[in-house]
Amino acid sequence: MRSQRGSVTIAAMAAVAIAAVLLIGLSRVGAAAGLRARADTAADAAALAAADALALGKSPEAAAHDAEATARANGARLVSCECAGDSAEVLVLVVAPAALHFTSPVTGRARAEVDYSRGFRDVLSGA
Repeated sequence: MRSQRGSVTIAAMAAVAIAAVLLIGLSRVGAAAGLRARADTAADAAALAAADALALGKSPEAAAHDAEATARANGARLVSCECAGDSAEVLVLVVAPAALHFTSPVTGRARAEVDYSRGFRDVLSGA
């Protein structure tokens, strides 16, 4: 009969290796979810900034500038901003840190509309 000495060590090493691979996979999934949340947050904030500018009577160009500044402040780059009338729709891009080794950036899209139904125009006009 052959000796079983050391077989537990090999099994333990295999279990540790499997656990390490699973932890790395979970950490990458978590990092991807965090990047996605950051992109969505930046898009929401940029769309709200643009809609706010439009509500205050600024031009669509000024609203796009406000959206760009807000996206940058939230760690994103503004890709597009469609600002017209009472609405703004933005698309932002978040690039992952090099340490995460993600091959493609993450995008976030949001739309914001100004709702004048509650007397907002009266507030602006001073009435």
